[in-house]
Amino acid sequence: MKKYFYIFNEGSKINQIICAVLVNLPVFAYGASIGWMSPMSLLLQSKNSPRAVPLTDYEVSWIASVPYLVCIPADYLMAILGDKLGRKLTLFFTSATSFLAWTIKLASMEVWAFILARALFGITMAGAYVTCPLYTKEISSANVRGTLGTLVILFHTTGNLFLYIIGDILSYRTILWICLMLPTLHLILFIMMPESPSYLIKKGKTDEAIRSMAWLRCRQEDDPQVISEVNQIKKEQMKDEESNGFVLKAILQDKILIRAFIIAVVLTLAREVCGSIPVLNFAGEIFYMSSEGSGIVLTPNQQAMTLGTVQVLGAALASFPVEKAGRKPLFIGTALVSGLSMCALASWFVAREYNVFAPAWIPVVTLCLCIFCDALGLQPVSVIVTGEIFSFKYRGSVMAITMSAASLAAFAQTLFFKPLVNAVGGPHVAFFFFGAVCLLTTIYVAICVPETKQRILEEIYEDLKTKKEKKMDREKAIAIEAGKIEA
Repeated sequence: MKKYFYIFNEGSKINQIICAVLVNLPVFAYGASIGWMSPMSLLLQSKNSPRAVPLTDYEVSWIASVPYLVCIPADYLMAILGDKLGRKLTLFFTSATSFLAWTIKLASMEVWAFILARALFGITMAGAYVTCPLYTKEISSANVRGTLGTLVILFHTTGNLFLYIIGDILSYRTILWICLMLPTLHLILFIMMPESPSYLIKKGKTDEAIRSMAWLRCRQEDDPQVISEVNQIKKEQMKDEESNGFVLKAILQDKILIRAFIIAVVLTLAREVCGSIPVLNFAGEIFYMSSEGSGIVLTPNQQAMTLGTVQVLGAALASFPVEKAGRKPLFIGTALVSGLSMCALASWFVAREYNVFAPAWIPVVTLCLCIFCDALGLQPVSVIVTGEIFSFKYRGSVMAITMSAASLAAFAQTLFFKPLVNAVGGPHVAFFFFGAVCLLTTIYVAICVPETKQRILEEIYEDLKTKKEKKMDREKAIAIEAGKIEA
């Protein structure tokens, strides 16, 4: 039996794991760029700022929010590049953009340079959440697809925590040099990785696709399993050619694709409107209120590290239940717990308003539960399922559309949450709303979303059909079979 790296047997998953890790390095770099804001905005606004003049609140708000705006058109750019140039070259473009952004920060400390660099991070955000999940899905075999799919959230949250930690102990320019090394490392190492077999087949490069698939599966090029997987991809793409050339129009003309599209949008918006974003922004005040009388007060960066650790823990654990329990049970469980946590947090605010005793630990526990559930199930499952319920033709475009919706929702919540809370009479209204969203999504997923674990598209789409449609298909199949017999 052939050995790989002198240790692993034929059929090993090691090459898929190596490739998936390198695919998600840009996600780690993106997570670091987002995490950079927490410690560095405090430093750049302080009297010890490395700038001659500290940044104002207005300038910081623009620096913080501009990536979410740029990400919306960048999502479609990444989808187009991924389909035209390939997943691999698009990831190179993502890391090159990240490299340029950190270089600008090293070169200048003017406000325009900060805003321009952060705008470029909007492109890396699009690459991280459009191209990286697509690439990971297309290189993974069915039995590890879910596990490797969770890496995007794990690398994002780990990148955040990494910056929170080094931001607390290293100098400003040292941090920038370290961050510059992240995309540089990816640009060097990823040269060795293969292109996605799905993209190669789409371009008519079947021999290259077989070589790529054989390397990823640690098997010979003539191995029956390799040939079978390549033929399955061909079959899916041949079916795509029968549909309308314009992707969105093709989706709207097909009942099954519409249902799959609705599922992708609902899962994506649910993860953005589960309350995690406002909770992260509101965390300082929640920590402060819960610490009254306890004597335990955390600095803003200590709060960030605490929540970052909770996120990484959730993301790290996600790989086990997503394959063992499945996508659907994991999403239902985490959405339910998150919804109940938001309702409990809202109730705690109501109790405070009416001077009713409420334990100080409730807001901290509910806050951590919400963040944990978001990283454990809501985020990874929404990304994995969106990639699994569409074929190559639709996958990139749907990822772009859902990520744009997510970016818009995140931007709106970041910008309008506190003014809206003041307008409606308190945070309890908002948190009851987030709780209701989670609980309603739990019911929707339980009823409407099929399990996608280790299943091909035909099986998933069969579950999306109504009883009437299944009956019609059976009658059609019987009629076709009867015609063959008569002939």
